[in-house]
Amino acid sequence: MTRPINEQIDRILDTVTDKKPEIIIKLKQDRTELKRYLNISSEVITNRSANVKARNLTPPPSKNVPRDPAADAKSLNSLSKNKRTVSRVLRASYYYKFREVQALKTQALEDFEPLIKSSVAQKAGGNIKTFWSSKSVLMRINQTDLHQLRNSDLNISGVYVNQRLKLPPVTKTEDMPAIVEDNKAYTWGVAKSGALATWGAFGARGQGVKVAVLDTGIDPNHPDLIGKVAGFAEFDKKGRIVVEGVNAAYDDGEHGTHCSGTIAGGNASGRWIGMAPDSQILSGLVLKGGVGYDAQILAGMEWAIENGADIISMSLGALQLDPFVYDIYTEQILTARQLGIPVVVAVGNEGHQTSGTPGNNYFALTVGATDSRDIIAGFSGGRTQLVQSSEFIANEYLPFIYSKPEVSAPGVDIYSAIPKGKWEAWSGTSMATPHVAGAMALLLSKGGQLRELVGLQRTEVLQSLIQGTVKDLGEVGQDHRYGIGRLDALRAMGFAQDLGYW
Repeated sequence: MTRPINEQIDRILDTVTDKKPEIIIKLKQDRTELKRYLNISSEVITNRSANVKARNLTPPPSKNVPRDPAADAKSLNSLSKNKRTVSRVLRASYYYKFREVQALKTQALEDFEPLIKSSVAQKAGGNIKTFWSSKSVLMRINQTDLHQLRNSDLNISGVYVNQRLKLPPVTKTEDMPAIVEDNKAYTWGVAKSGALATWGAFGARGQGVKVAVLDTGIDPNHPDLIGKVAGFAEFDKKGRIVVEGVNAAYDDGEHGTHCSGTIAGGNASGRWIGMAPDSQILSGLVLKGGVGYDAQILAGMEWAIENGADIISMSLGALQLDPFVYDIYTEQILTARQLGIPVVVAVGNEGHQTSGTPGNNYFALTVGATDSRDIIAGFSGGRTQLVQSSEFIANEYLPFIYSKPEVSAPGVDIYSAIPKGKWEAWSGTSMATPHVAGAMALLLSKGGQLRELVGLQRTEVLQSLIQGTVKDLGEVGQDHRYGIGRLDALRAMGFAQDLGYW
């Protein structure tokens, strides 16, 4: 056991009063194909704070993009048994994703075996839940057995409490400002972000794209969302599926429908509300009553990955009062990224110098909120984050210091759908996050070359296009308020076309 794990165990024993706490045990990752990518990413994130121009973050022309490290050698060779060309393999994105998922799942199940057969797991009984995409195991064990994990020879990299997460607090607008109200045919966010112009200029409306929204669920009968729910699942505190299927879809609150409307909503109200109105939603109910737990979020992300999500959007989080970030979500976010699925997360609504998990994770694309005048919202979070130890970051980069959020987007007075065929204007980083997820759906619309990319290539190009084409506001370069700048989907599409990705 390394010292950080002992410190994690001490922290649980010192702070948790439950004599038999529910914990998540994270196993070490051994995906050697990720090492090169992780080192490159660590260097990029480290140097980003010194970069003063968003334009420098755009990807190179498509013809100059090197082969994805994670899609190299073994993965591509396994897909090329019939002597297909590499370009042919790269275009088979869904086949690639399916094969990669199966390979990662098989490896994880093998790695789980020693832990599941251990005395600690046996004492926990059969009530154990595994998550292949994060290589972690949920179980309830007594404090004595938790203490004994210090001396275990199991391949453990982290021990965490199954902590509580919730919806960031949002504000409902009673009297919209005139500048917002005057947008009669569309919302100001759809216009300001450039989505409205993108539809006409490129014909991109999110065709063929699935966005996973992990939230309070969705109202599938809302007139703006009818026929747009591609999948639904509800998860309990332990990450087990309670109910699944489009016919079972419902919204336990209103938040999930509002966020989904900002991504895929139409104009049933007379106003266009969705960034990508031809996209579809995979709705994961992970916040029953507005509250969820790490295991629910891990399970929801895993379900989204397995069900063909192109983007994961999460307007949720657990407030972190210290700058330190732990690896409970890192491997799962990396798994998604390795499969070409960017993870977009709200930074939180507790104001300057705060952030929430998993939005504070260095591999998440984190979003702050702006108003119609391009002023950052007072509630929008952001801070410097610190990683002291991590299996995903080489020692040469530790302590690892970085800033959140990466970008900001419209998040004040956002008019969108709520259940029972209604609409309301809300404010929060929860409202900003689906604008960014929707912009990514536009970039991935049928007809564009971006769909031909797979794995980390796709994720990196998508995120680079979003980050490199923002409108820089606030301090020059990345700051704690606007991130690198405010979302500009039209400019992102223009650069995508110019660089050969559209």
